[in-house]
Amino acid sequence: MKNHLALGHILALAVSAVWDTTYISTKVLLTAFHPVEILVFRFLLAWAVLFLCSPRPLLPKGVKQELPFVCCGLTGLTFYSILENYALEFSLASTVGLIIAAAPLFTALLLWLCRRSRRPGPAFFIGFCLAMAGIALISLAEGESFDSNPLGILLSLAAAVCWGGYSVCLEWAQANSGLSELQSTRKIFFWGLLFTLPFLWGGGLAPDLTPFAQPTLLGNTLYLGIGASALCFLAWNKASALIGPVATNVYLYLMPVITVAASALILAGLSLSQRKAPPESP
Repeated sequence: MKNHLALGHILALAVSAVWDTTYISTKVLLTAFHPVEILVFRFLLAWAVLFLCSPRPLLPKGVKQELPFVCCGLTGLTFYSILENYALEFSLASTVGLIIAAAPLFTALLLWLCRRSRRPGPAFFIGFCLAMAGIALISLAEGESFDSNPLGILLSLAAAVCWGGYSVCLEWAQANSGLSELQSTRKIFFWGLLFTLPFLWGGGLAPDLTPFAQPTLLGNTLYLGIGASALCFLAWNKASALIGPVATNVYLYLMPVITVAASALILAGLSLSQRKAPPESP
């Protein structure tokens, strides 16, 4: 049991570290693609990878069994990702990241309202306030700024609520499906892709693949689709099954800390690489 708990915490921490970099990759892709196009590329790549890992057909066994996966795809993939990507068009990545860090609060509240967990106590809310204050201080100390674009803030807040909804639906799906995490994640990406395609067609978008001739755009798309989507969602869902959705979502608070640590490592590496070797003795 202790090993399983440790694995859950390690997976949640690793996923948070990867997801902390997705804002930057998305910003890069937004220079060439529409937000909905980016999501279609991500979800299609993720589903294809998961399908290759488990090509067995996963036919619906009934509305009751399939509904949790439908809700997961709608809230955690389609709605959350569209809201986040549009928020990045109106606000800085630091602002979007700060607001979405409130997702653990909505997760706990929604689980309680859906009667799937106990009511959060005072310690939870105190910890939430301290964590958000710490995240804000870290961001400001690193030179980031907080813009006050109301549309960007509302979109980011709505994305955080949708992520809380995904956590509730995921707990519901894991309790009734009898599928492995890989199979469950594959189903979720199928529904997420299916719900995202109407936004593509409704917006009159016709994806142009020629920009993928640029290695930067292709690399960021592969990173988001395979690494940040297929592998990370698989690991996140596994962590949620091992330690619970609330404990898993708490690791979202660490994302700004991970950013600071990564920045320090990069600066240290640059400093070492620029050091001149001492002159040789004659």
